[in-house]
Amino acid sequence: MELKSKIAQFEFENPLMNASGVWCENAEKLDEMKNSSSGSFVTKSATPQLREGNPSPRYVEVPLGSINSMGLPNLGFDFYLNYSLKFQEENPGKINFLSIAGMSMEDNLEMLHKLNDSDFKGLTELNLSCPNVPGKPQIGYDFEATEKILEKAFEFFKKPLGVKLPPYFDFAHFDEMAEILNQFPLAYVNCINSVGNGLYIDTENESVVIKPKDGFGGIGGAYVKPTALANVRAFYTRLNKNIKIIGCGGVESGKDVFEHLLCGAEMVQIGTHLARNGVQVFDKILTELSEIMNQKGYNSIDEFRGKLKSL
Repeated sequence: MELKSKIAQFEFENPLMNASGVWCENAEKLDEMKNSSSGSFVTKSATPQLREGNPSPRYVEVPLGSINSMGLPNLGFDFYLNYSLKFQEENPGKINFLSIAGMSMEDNLEMLHKLNDSDFKGLTELNLSCPNVPGKPQIGYDFEATEKILEKAFEFFKKPLGVKLPPYFDFAHFDEMAEILNQFPLAYVNCINSVGNGLYIDTENESVVIKPKDGFGGIGGAYVKPTALANVRAFYTRLNKNIKIIGCGGVESGKDVFEHLLCGAEMVQIGTHLARNGVQVFDKILTELSEIMNQKGYNSIDEFRGKLKSL
């Protein structure tokens, strides 16, 4: 059975990955991802310097998923670049994804310049679904800012670049963002980041469950799968076919992966479920995906990818 996926010039043994932010913040977790059965892995979204992030509790598992307000804790750009360079040196022919999320456009452009000048041969992910300027929406909801940073990036950046997007909820926004993204030679778009500014309540204590932002945080897990699938489908049907889609949101089983692929995803990331259960989830989910494909008589993902039927 053929489970291979391809983004830019890179081929992966299977379509599974971690979601950035999960199982990738330090060398120990990255090593576990590297040695797992996932098709590839992405690093924690990096800022130019180390960040401690928000005060705890900042990530809480809730019945159908999770709520978080992490505040971009990470070991700093140089750590993730050095880890990635060592990985590609020790694993010829293999690459990983390196995620960046500067606190300003200048931060992002500075890190892109460093990546462009480095020996990094993998895929860079520009996280547009993170806080930017106080009082302004995250970049992915500021269409003008999105277009501006991509214009500036592609003036000099010559390596494969993808963007991570927040969820959109309106057809007009799908149309407008796709029109912007189609102007650029992007390798992929990643849909979706967590659904922002949800609130979960501990009724016994009559309180919120996370400390930052008065309890408001990003929602992940089963809660967000319908929204994630809608975004994957919306962009798959609107973007140039050379821009691939990475699906992310609500993946706990082979069936969930099958649905993301059916909507048009090239690869599928796992976040909340991985955080809860560890890297062994990849084995289980790959087995389940293979079983579904067997039952349906599919020999490869390409036989059904993007072929969701309308009524």
